Amino acid sequence: MGCMGFGDAGKGQHAWTLDEAHSREIIRRGLELGVNFYDTAIAYQGGTSEQYLGRALSDFAKREDVVVATKFLPRTPEEIEAGITGQQHIQRMLDKSLGNLGMDYVDLYIYHMWDWNTPVEDVLDGLNRAVKAGKARYIGISNCFAWQLAKANDIARREGWAQFISIQGHYNLIFREEEREMIPFCREENIALTPYSALASGRLSRRPGETTDRLEKDAYARFKYDATKAQDEVIIGRVAELADRRGVSMTEISLAWLLTKVTAPVVGATKLHHIEGAAKAVELALSDDEIACLEAPYVPHPLAGVMAQNRPRT
Repeated sequence: MGCMGFGDAGKGQHAWTLDEAHSREIIRRGLELGVNFYDTAIAYQGGTSEQYLGRALSDFAKREDVVVATKFLPRTPEEIEAGITGQQHIQRMLDKSLGNLGMDYVDLYIYHMWDWNTPVEDVLDGLNRAVKAGKARYIGISNCFAWQLAKANDIARREGWAQFISIQGHYNLIFREEEREMIPFCREENIALTPYSALASGRLSRRPGETTDRLEKDAYARFKYDATKAQDEVIIGRVAELADRRGVSMTEISLAWLLTKVTAPVVGATKLHHIEGAAKAVELALSDDEIACLEAPYVPHPLAGVMAQNRPRT
């Protein structure tokens, strides 16, 4: 369960996020359906996503029965100016996240996006210290290129530090650029694939032309997908046709496809039926012909989202 949709909307960049009562309802339903992996970040609504998640899991689950992942941001210009090192930055961010979550450790601590202004050795050293201190069981990375993941893990291996065991990249039926290098590399290296935007911010669960409050308000999602809308709607149309033929939801079709490719997709939910549809997807098996039909219309896409935005500063 992706938790970007939870948190105080007044403290973040998303106007469509859920308050605590509705967030708890969805988290609780997820637990009832067997969802045991929850992904959040300190950047989501000023840390309130972490707070909502931590309180809900404390009330509804045993800590040892769930996997909790959170993510940290690069150093700020102010931290750089003040001489805060990468190691110090990670310690401060992790301690803040643990406080938000009300937990002693996270199962997976994720480097949210590549910090072009901090030596990767400092980041890896800081993460290794977090693992050795017992505050993070494992470390992962998000929004990076395959060469960056390979370089980082090579340095960590050489230094005897903790290595990245997962990658959270942008991957779904209408954005498949990870198939070029990242996915083959991860299969070779036994690195888990836990992609975000599994339903393309709702586009893969809605018929072409349908809209929702989130689709209207989510400027970031429009930034990621509007430029390729026409070609993407060909694929979305095929998802709708197959859903009708199989008597299931578009969500189930889209996630059933993704589950043939990755370890554990991160699926956001802002309504109960979102998480219910996601849970059903694990029971749906697509044929080779159905998979080929869904994949055939895809054409190369330009970089989008964080990967397009997060470039070296000049």
